[in-house]
Amino acid sequence: MSAHLASSDRQVANTADRRTWLGLAVLTLPVLLVALDVSVLYLAIPSITASLAPSASEQLWILDIYGFLIAGLLITMGNLGDRIGRRRILLAGATVFGLASILAAFAPTAGILIAARALMGVGGATLMPSSLSLIANMFSDPRERGRAIGVWTAAFAGGSAIGPVVGGVLLHHFWWGSVFLMNVPVLAVLLILGPRLLPEFKAPSDARFDVLGVVLSMGGILPAVYAVKTLASDGMDATTVAVGIVGVVMLAAFVVWQRRAPAPLLDLKLFGNLQFVGAISVALVGMAALGGMSYLTGVYLQSVMGHDVLAAAIAGLPMAVAVAVFSVGASRVAALIGTRAAFLLAIGLAAVGNLGLLALTTSSPIWVYLLCTSVAGVGYGIQFSLVSVVAIGAVPPERAGSASGISETSFELGNALGLALLGSLATLIFRSHRNGWDFGDTLGETLLRALDMGSPGEGLASAARQAYVDGMHAASLTAGIALAVLGVAVYFAMREPK
Repeated sequence: MSAHLASSDRQVANTADRRTWLGLAVLTLPVLLVALDVSVLYLAIPSITASLAPSASEQLWILDIYGFLIAGLLITMGNLGDRIGRRRILLAGATVFGLASILAAFAPTAGILIAARALMGVGGATLMPSSLSLIANMFSDPRERGRAIGVWTAAFAGGSAIGPVVGGVLLHHFWWGSVFLMNVPVLAVLLILGPRLLPEFKAPSDARFDVLGVVLSMGGILPAVYAVKTLASDGMDATTVAVGIVGVVMLAAFVVWQRRAPAPLLDLKLFGNLQFVGAISVALVGMAALGGMSYLTGVYLQSVMGHDVLAAAIAGLPMAVAVAVFSVGASRVAALIGTRAAFLLAIGLAAVGNLGLLALTTSSPIWVYLLCTSVAGVGYGIQFSLVSVVAIGAVPPERAGSASGISETSFELGNALGLALLGSLATLIFRSHRNGWDFGDTLGETLLRALDMGSPGEGLASAARQAYVDGMHAASLTAGIALAVLGVAVYFAMREPK
């Protein structure tokens, strides 16, 4: 398809045709894979460890390098797509992602697997902002655009939810490399149909690309994300604090440079738009609450309630369905009651769901968990879809890639902060509630210690499970309060809803 059809004819039509909706279906494929690859690897780690014998440090990098590079490159790749073409960078990223997936599947050593995961992160960073910003070009009608972004958000939620289920099935029948090879046929469909169904769009500029901005942004985001993730998993130490300080200093330098740069990577004027700031805040705080809740309840289902990994993954499906359904319907909710009211409703539901986790005990029936997480899922589905709608709608079409990169970076940072802050709070409460018992650093370690003790260890196991639930309650309460404060801020920030 030629570029002039993409950038002009498609914008003239007020109503999207069948070809455009088919193009949207193609755009959901890379989003589904990026989300799925974040969660699917957790199940494969034991098999990978048995096969490649990675060190503790290598195992950490196998898990984290993918997310680090996605977080660090989203803003850069969004801007690059605006300049060289969003479809072009989408297809290039898909090619890199596919080739890296093949390399990962057949990696003979842990080092090569880490390198492959890094390449997957580079490819994945192009897929998110380019696919979202293309929606802004393909759907000129605001209501259809909102519905399309809802479908895009639902695909991301669906990928995150089905990752453990798909991974469990594949690992049950095949070797660990199959969780990477499943990407290849999906990306092949994208590479074949993408050039035929997706438009091209770019905003040519004579100004030089902001290379220094790229260096400063990655030099800030990567250490910051590393610091909060390490804080969540290993606790605070001098090295982690130093890395975090480096990240903060680099981010400050990035902001200073963006004020002076002739063609800045990040348009700071966007942050003068209260609608945009409100949406980004919802992404950051909402994703922190969701990330923390998902991690803590995953451990709760397995280590406290005794469910296996696959059963725990299936228990998470109702929330994923709620997120997916209400992502698609978010634009209708906003049209019915207004954008600000829809945000407030969504934030309120997410807060109620998080606070509802306070009702969980060491022997709660599963329906309590399903009810709380499903209510929260309704709220998250609405708010995350509207975040993307508002972020894209706040900028002219030629800056949509940059805006989508900012919003997706906020989601990534929010997830990292949720794991670090809420996870650390829960761990702190767990360790402080030992009451004379010989707890390990984590619930899992303590339960293994209790198992080795035989019958005398039953009291230790029971006390550890209760201490973990107490920690989860503290984190849930904190997340609920943070969401309530967010709701008040959004009420004042979005006085003139669109």
